Amino acid sequence: MKSEVKQSEIQEETPFEDLGLSERMRRAIRGVNFTYATPIQAHFIPVALTGKDAIGQARTGTGKTAAFVIPILETIDLTKPEVQALVLSPTRELGEQVANECRRLSAEYPTEPILLVGGKPLRPQMTALANGPQIVIGTPGRVIDHLQRGTLDLSKLRIAVLDEADRMLDIGFRPEIEKILRRCPKERQTLLLSATLPEPVERLALRYMNDPQRVDLSVDNVATDNVEQFYCTVEGNKKFGLLMKLLAKERPKQVVVFCRTKRGADDIYNRVKRVLPDVEAIHGDLPQRTRDKVMKKLRSGEARLVVATDVVGRGIDISGISHIVNFDIPEYHDDYVHRVGRTGRMSSQHKGRAFTFVTPDQGGELTRIEMRINKMLHEYKFGGYD
Repeated sequence: MKSEVKQSEIQEETPFEDLGLSERMRRAIRGVNFTYATPIQAHFIPVALTGKDAIGQARTGTGKTAAFVIPILETIDLTKPEVQALVLSPTRELGEQVANECRRLSAEYPTEPILLVGGKPLRPQMTALANGPQIVIGTPGRVIDHLQRGTLDLSKLRIAVLDEADRMLDIGFRPEIEKILRRCPKERQTLLLSATLPEPVERLALRYMNDPQRVDLSVDNVATDNVEQFYCTVEGNKKFGLLMKLLAKERPKQVVVFCRTKRGADDIYNRVKRVLPDVEAIHGDLPQRTRDKVMKKLRSGEARLVVATDVVGRGIDISGISHIVNFDIPEYHDDYVHRVGRTGRMSSQHKGRAFTFVTPDQGGELTRIEMRINKMLHEYKFGGYD
């Protein structure tokens, strides 16, 4: 696997005008008020435009979506009413965000991406597919459903995108992803984007990609530039009291509190909402309509605190989040990367803050996280709490 661009080679500001894009795309980019490409965009887009397979590694919130949407729009044949680009996303929320970004950037193009996700009726999706869309965005389960029904034809596909590949494999979508890729033409371009590249993702790339070039803005130093990271030592039965004291002291603009389990998330939500306003919870057991309402409240600022689990919390991609609290230390070390990636996006002048609660018997887990991110967390201390 070729390693194309390393973190140390990245320049801070690259104008979109320097990326060799068409005039139509430059107009579209100006229309959404983009001036400078982010590092992942500046280095991934030119590689993707060559038609070669490519891997982009960068943390969430660095502009990965536009990094593959722009090459898609530059590559597809707008005169042919057939599916030419397929983007796989791990969750409905992330799929919707990709679709929205695609619509923004395709304002100058006579094409409309369609979204294939669960929690939505099949019939409108089948009708949209029958109209010959060029770009399809979906979750693996719903894409498989349409393939089995014969309503989705991938025989003319030019580009397959695996977005947030590490998360898709974490959720357990590997069989579906492989089944989908086997239904795609062999002569296609495959783009893989991920915050981390654990061994399962590397194996997937090795099997289904053709000598991919890698743009590596790796998260080994995740969030060190724009997130201050702390740990708090606390007995398990005193974590809620610590959370309340931390919120009172920090006064976050918006905060996401991560729990390992849905039951734990519900418990924290029910306890917090008794004492604080504007509190919501989001996890996989909630109806999709409820999850959508929570995301809408979070985007508008109506929700100031959201209790989340890892899988659904990964869909929280909002610039206003000032704080992250790992009420439960993450089960998998890469989940720490994804959790912390929710904050530190407002601006370089306003750093995010992340706090991880560590019980006395979890020192080894904290050390493994520090080894994973190549950074020592600072201990955050203050007075007693119950």
